Amino acid sequence: MNPFIKSKKQLSIFITAGYPKLESLPKQLELLENEGVDFIEVGIPFSDPMADGRVIQETSTVALNNGMNLDILFEQLSSRSTSVPIVLMGYLNPVIAYGMERFLENCESVGVASVILPDMSVEIYERFYQKQFENYGITPAFLITPTTNPERVQHIAKLCVRSFVYLVSSNATTGGLSNFNQEQFSKMKSLCGTTPLFVGFGIKTKDDVQKVQSCVDGAIIGSAYLKAVAKNEELDFLRKINPMPSYQQ
Repeated sequence: MNPFIKSKKQLSIFITAGYPKLESLPKQLELLENEGVDFIEVGIPFSDPMADGRVIQETSTVALNNGMNLDILFEQLSSRSTSVPIVLMGYLNPVIAYGMERFLENCESVGVASVILPDMSVEIYERFYQKQFENYGITPAFLITPTTNPERVQHIAKLCVRSFVYLVSSNATTGGLSNFNQEQFSKMKSLCGTTPLFVGFGIKTKDDVQKVQSCVDGAIIGSAYLKAVAKNEELDFLRKINPMPSYQQ
C-alpha cells in the first residue's frame, strides 16, 4: 500500500526538526495533522544544505544550535501521537556518518513512510543502498526537474512506486521565485504513471497550491510555512493556504 496515493489532491508541509525549539516537533506534527495536512516532510538539520534556500538554512542552524540530532529526532518520532505519514528529508553525508543500516532500521521502527536525500542520485542508490532500503521496507523519493529526461523520469517513477516523485518547480533553491509551468507539470505527471507526483520549491500562496494541484497530485510548502512559524503565525497560514482544512469538515 502506498500512503501517498489518495482520492483527493494533497498538501504537504516541510518543517525543520528542532526548530524553533528542540522539543517543537511533536506539537508541530499535531497541529499539521489537525489542520488536514496530508503528509509532513521533517527536515534533518544539516550545516551545508545545498538544495535549500536561506530560510531553511537558517532554521537548520537554529536547530543544530538547539542540539537536534538524529538520535533525538528518532526519539521524538517514536513517541508521537499522530498518524500522518512522515517523510524524512536530509543529506547523504550525515546519514552515512550515522550509519545507513542504523538509519533505516530506526526509520522502520518509528514508521517513517519515505526518505528524501537530494544528493543521493538514482545511480548511487541503485549501486550502494537499494537492497538496504528494501530490506527495511523504506522506499525513497527522488527529485526531478521540468527538464529531466523523460526516460529518466519514468525510471525514477518505477523506483518510487511505493513512495512518490518530487518535482522541483524550477532549478532554484527552496523558497526561490518560480514560474509554474502547468503544461510541463502535466507532462511530467503523465510520465510518472500511477506513482504520485508532488511539486515543491517556491510555493507560497493558496493560489500557488491550487495551480499545482490542478495538474499533479499535490503541493509541498516549506520556506513560506517556516516564515510563518518564525512569527508564531503558522495556524493562520495553514487556514489561509489549505482549501479543505479539517476544522471545517
